[in-house]
Amino acid sequence: MRVKIDTKEAFHVISIEESALTANMAEELSSILAKKQQDDPKNLIINLNKVTQLDATVALLMKKIHQEMYGEKKSFVLCGLTPDVKNEFGDLGLLEMINHTPTESEAYDIVLMEEIERELDSDL
Repeated sequence: MRVKIDTKEAFHVISIEESALTANMAEELSSILAKKQQDDPKNLIINLNKVTQLDATVALLMKKIHQEMYGEKKSFVLCGLTPDVKNEFGDLGLLEMINHTPTESEAYDIVLMEEIERELDSDL
């Protein structure tokens, strides 16, 4: 699987360079995301703007990782969902369960706001 990883101060941006994310790619994607969660910074933005086909297995994996990361007080945001990918998440009832934005810039904003919220919560 081809991915591009860009590390910023507060997060990693993982851009998927494939047009289709199939069920047999789920394990490799899971491995890539798990490895990046171990590196600082711990927050992840997944850019799916080149993905036009998404298997339900991968969508469910994304939901699972999203839940795990938020349980560990880390951010996970999807961005650049193409209409077909957005429909797949919607058809599975997952779209409202996962942070997603139209653009990478908006995803940055969500991660940075959540970081500020976590800092404020830890100060109380």
